[in-house]
Amino acid sequence: MVLRMDSPAPAIKVENWLRGEPLTAFQPGKLYIVEFWATWCGPCVEAMPHLAELQEKYKDRGLEVVGVASSEDAPTADEARTKLDAWLTENCSYLNYRIAFDFAGEMDKLWMEPSLSLGIPTSFVVDRDGAIAFVGHPMDLAKVLPKVINGRWRTSKQAKADDAKRVAEDEATMRERAVKTPILDKFYAAFKAQEWHTALTAIEEGVALFPDDPLIRTSHARLLIHEMRDMRAGLPAMQLFVRDAINQNCVNWLSYALQQLFHPEEDYSYLPSAERFAMGKELSEHILPLLEPATGDGAFKFLYYPALGQYFYESGDKDRAVELIEVALKSLADWEDGSKQSKRQIGQELLQALANYKSEQVCSQDVCVAPQQDFPKPNRTRKTEDEEG
Repeated sequence: MVLRMDSPAPAIKVENWLRGEPLTAFQPGKLYIVEFWATWCGPCVEAMPHLAELQEKYKDRGLEVVGVASSEDAPTADEARTKLDAWLTENCSYLNYRIAFDFAGEMDKLWMEPSLSLGIPTSFVVDRDGAIAFVGHPMDLAKVLPKVINGRWRTSKQAKADDAKRVAEDEATMRERAVKTPILDKFYAAFKAQEWHTALTAIEEGVALFPDDPLIRTSHARLLIHEMRDMRAGLPAMQLFVRDAINQNCVNWLSYALQQLFHPEEDYSYLPSAERFAMGKELSEHILPLLEPATGDGAFKFLYYPALGQYFYESGDKDRAVELIEVALKSLADWEDGSKQSKRQIGQELLQALANYKSEQVCSQDVCVAPQQDFPKPNRTRKTEDEEG
């Protein structure tokens, strides 16, 4: 049976409570949000302040938030627990709700798997009678929770339609995953062993079955261009990837494609220059308008601007490249929900790009970065040719 709206809430079976008093059972008359998350999950981290706000806003209405860390990446339970505790201490001084730790996977078996929930963050709302009222993304709670609190949600047509849609979509995704997972397992095993032709056979099967999966398309292009360096097959595959990314008009598609051509840390000397820059020009022209604040993706310029900066730098427009990286650094500083570790790592990479583009040492707070000695100079000839054309 699928765990869904109106199903009885499963039990809470965890190994430890890292924050707050242990919860052994759901109390009648109270509302609960059971939130599955992990420190490595960016959207999970972004949702945590929102959950804290909901806890504060509705605590007088009987709401209790319970975070469940059941997907932490560590060799042992002790290491995972230590890592979690340190991360919470460093990043979550605002935390006002319980955090449970489950390394054995009992909570996944009781909650995530029966509900067909395929990833985190996932929120479950447990109603006052102990039944599930909602399963979904925590950022949807703001519109759902007031209706649950007022007792109007579970009887509404919207709730029934949303729940049926979620279950149908998750069932379809599980069927797709059953086909996709063996293909990707074969590809990654061959890729790790550098058995390129076996990897190519696997990923070509993936492309044929799932042409609209940008990560499969990225893996295909990377294998042909960067590992096998087969330009006869790789260049047409990359050009098709670029055309499809433009047709999708999606930031992720466009960014994945551009990163295959202008990642700041890759060597592209073996790629045909004219074709590479032509594709970079098309991609940059389409991705920049999608990164304006009104589109909703403008806040994450620190993720998308490094490849764009590299394109403009290599094209001879050093000033534009510097401008983009400086904007990316500002967007990173404004990223309130990111962990300190993630921000430090991304910031270091952005500062390195900025130092390279300026050909001088750059500093931010207590970090200074010098330009890499072997970093190539920008191609001013190309900029002149592009402007004249």
